[in-house]
Amino acid sequence: MDVVGPADDVHAGCGCNSGGPSAALKLGVENLAQKGMQGRGVLVDLLRHYGPGRTLIGHAELMHVLKTDGISVETGDMLVLRTGYAEAVVAMNGTPDAETLHTYGAALDGTDQALLQWITDSGIAAICADNYAVEAYPAREKTGPRAMLPLHHHCLFKLGLPLAELWYLKDLADWLHANGRHHFMLTAPPLRLPHAIGSPVTPIATV
Repeated sequence: MDVVGPADDVHAGCGCNSGGPSAALKLGVENLAQKGMQGRGVLVDLLRHYGPGRTLIGHAELMHVLKTDGISVETGDMLVLRTGYAEAVVAMNGTPDAETLHTYGAALDGTDQALLQWITDSGIAAICADNYAVEAYPAREKTGPRAMLPLHHHCLFKLGLPLAELWYLKDLADWLHANGRHHFMLTAPPLRLPHAIGSPVTPIATV
């Protein structure tokens, strides 16, 4: 047994002070901290293509941007998605407009099976984004049972592929665009927190 869930409804939900027994006994984030999280980052500028309105990004939409911009994604790359969400939050100067942010920017469509299959087949090592949750939440309605966050279920549970959210990417995106580049060295080690399932990171792009 690895991941231990909450003992009851009282300890279910979000937060790091629940007091319950939830833990990742073997696959905690400390393993990433010990080995490090460093490799080639690939920035995909969804904001530049789709603007600040809410757009669901499935396989077709992602492939359109990769082809249009001539971006190559290889095994082991960390996919970095700019939507403009974090920039919008910062621009609100401490008074965020929840209604605006709820539908701001592009988000991956976790219900798109072709997108999930591409993530598997591409062999990417992580997906990092400047928005909340990386994928659209709530997920697009579909008939039949499904996970609340289907992209999370596919990446974290099935593939062991890390997700990162709320990165500020404007400066990096502007520099890469001005220099006709999409790739860079990305360093983003998590904290060494035994048995934790997630951690803050301070990502650094080396160009």
